[in-house]
Amino acid sequence: MGCCGFPRSRKEYSRHFTLVEIQQTFYQLPQESTAAKWRAEAPVDFEFSLKAWQGITHPPSSPTYKKAGLRIPREKEGNYGLFRPTEEVFEAWAKTRLIAEILRAKVIVFQCPAKFTPNQENIENMRRFFATIGRANFVFAWEPRGDWSHDVIVRLCQELDLVHCVDPLVTSPLYGKPRYFRLHGGPGYRHQYSDEELLRLRELSQGQTYVLFNNMAMYEDALRFKQLLTNKE
Repeated sequence: MGCCGFPRSRKEYSRHFTLVEIQQTFYQLPQESTAAKWRAEAPVDFEFSLKAWQGITHPPSSPTYKKAGLRIPREKEGNYGLFRPTEEVFEAWAKTRLIAEILRAKVIVFQCPAKFTPNQENIENMRRFFATIGRANFVFAWEPRGDWSHDVIVRLCQELDLVHCVDPLVTSPLYGKPRYFRLHGGPGYRHQYSDEELLRLRELSQGQTYVLFNNMAMYEDALRFKQLLTNKE
């Protein structure tokens, strides 16, 4: 349990939590030396997970490229994102994997844009991508957005050995273990979770479950949720 990103200094954060999901890797991959420093400065039992670089999942038309300051040559724009079977996408994976290995991460999250719909081309791209890259010891968590039916999600997760990543207070996880929850604030990023919502989250977090808060009050909500789990024990 923890936060998506460090809402406090790494030193302060690690006094309270033993897990963080690195967000920076989605926008722009850090230098290898930076990832090595994060790993070296963290406690031995501290766990990193991370989001795969957007070059794998998002096309250059996504506003997240602009936010990251990425400029893709016009003639190469069609080679990035949507799990396309291109040299650029597989290179993006190789770089993502290297950072994950340095951090000794167990889980890599593939978050897709809402425009990544369940058409045949996108589904075949996913199949080819995950069949090609190899799994090693990673858990792959897939966070689809947009209009994906439950049947298609379950079928792809089973076939490709993916964990269905969700905000459990919005939609139910359909497949995979360990469970991987990302809480985006429900009605909005500024939402702070009520005690009732956190109690419900506790009931949904049975067994091995990663719980990552990703709302404006993520640090405070994660601390409150940690206290609820402690009280239950």
